[in-house]
Amino acid sequence: MHFGVSPHLTVKLHSVVLTTIIDSYERRNDCQHRVIGTLLGIHEKGAVEVTNCLCIPHNESEDEVAVDMEFAKAMYELHKKVNPSEVIVGWYATGADVTGHSVLIHDYYSREANNPIHLTVDTTLSEGKLSWKAFTSCSFGVPGKNTGTMFTPCKVEIVCYAPEQVGLKLAQQTKHNKQRSVEILPDLDLISNAVENMLGLIDVVIGYIDDVLANRKPADNSVGRTLMNIVQSIPQINPEEFQDMLNSNKKDLLMVVYLAQLTKSQLALHEKISYL
Repeated sequence: MHFGVSPHLTVKLHSVVLTTIIDSYERRNDCQHRVIGTLLGIHEKGAVEVTNCLCIPHNESEDEVAVDMEFAKAMYELHKKVNPSEVIVGWYATGADVTGHSVLIHDYYSREANNPIHLTVDTTLSEGKLSWKAFTSCSFGVPGKNTGTMFTPCKVEIVCYAPEQVGLKLAQQTKHNKQRSVEILPDLDLISNAVENMLGLIDVVIGYIDDVLANRKPADNSVGRTLMNIVQSIPQINPEEFQDMLNSNKKDLLMVVYLAQLTKSQLALHEKISYL
């Protein structure tokens, strides 16, 4: 018996990909029970970073599946003009399980990408929450005779860029809002909230250090090295120079806010005068 072995990969999945998949699932036709699409990203050593995705139209029944491959190619060519660094790294499908049709679709993407990944997103919330899994394909069977395909699970890590993280935090605030909407705060309020969050994290770190020194928790060398790197990354600035720099930036920011309010007032006054 011969088994093909696929390399062990870590899939770094960006949060924007999950939101795009969920959006395509919510906008699907009534006759469709799932949606599929192309995963785009970059290859790294021992990992695949999925940064984007494209929804692909398809028709599926119990006996057959038809995918609009020409549409998939056209959309990828258009996307490549905007993001030339992103290549096809696999495909996704909504649902908790890998179906029999997945082998046929995966065979197409195997011709478009080397060792493509297959991502499943359980939009039905069968486990009580949104869940996702990633797979790579392995061939098995007798050499020279019938062979099959087996999907091997991969490790999935959720990653995000700084703008994506800001958007996720804003989206989380809608959970406690009946209108499911949230307003973007002014810059000064955002700075104040960031400082409060940082102070809270510092309290957590100080509590952990106190517990380690008091032998209430075991010491973790990796945590110690991380804290040392954080402390060493802080620039050494004289407190008086730092205060002057902070006050200067604050004055600049207040001046911008003042000029913006002044411009707004002038425009409102001009609008009222124009009606006279």
